[in-house]
Amino acid sequence: MAKVGAQRAAELTGKSKSTIQRAMNSGKISFEFDVNKRRIIDVSELERVFGLAPSSNQASNSAAPAKTAEDELKKAADMLEMERMKMRIKALETQLDTAETSLDDLRGQRDQWQKQAQQVLITSQYSQKQAEDLKSELKEREERARARHEKRLADRMKHMQGDNQNQRQNAQASQQRLNNQQEDGFTFQGLWKKIKDKAAA
Repeated sequence: MAKVGAQRAAELTGKSKSTIQRAMNSGKISFEFDVNKRRIIDVSELERVFGLAPSSNQASNSAAPAKTAEDELKKAADMLEMERMKMRIKALETQLDTAETSLDDLRGQRDQWQKQAQQVLITSQYSQKQAEDLKSELKEREERARARHEKRLADRMKHMQGDNQNQRQNAQASQQRLNNQQEDGFTFQGLWKKIKDKAAA
């Protein structure tokens, strides 16, 4: 029930304010103190001791539905706020999922570009350094084989310096074919066989 001061209590009961105050002083009516140290009385206590005036009863009866309606409105507002917060949370979760998906896509694209860049680098190094970046398990063995091959090729080129222009052109063409084979991903065994065949001829 609502709690009222002495003046309002007098209006509700049809008594004078002084009557209400005397009843409080004598202990006939129990009361409490509000935050401002002002004495307040529960309406139910007034009704027990003095009874409420007819107009006050109507006001009290109308106050209860009004309070109920106010509570219902507050409850509805709280529910709407809760639903709004749920929708907001769901929207944020959707945005987070979208961002994570985009981030995964970007990471995949980054990895793909890195792989392609590495392949381009390997190809470039392969063509510039004559296949020094062959597969790691064959690298050491083929490095030694290539060194032997290049030494033999250099010796052969020295012998060919005294030959005529056709021989020099043939040597240049052989070198060009060798370079083309290197760019196309030759294997040392295949190249060595071709050089041996050419030397035998």
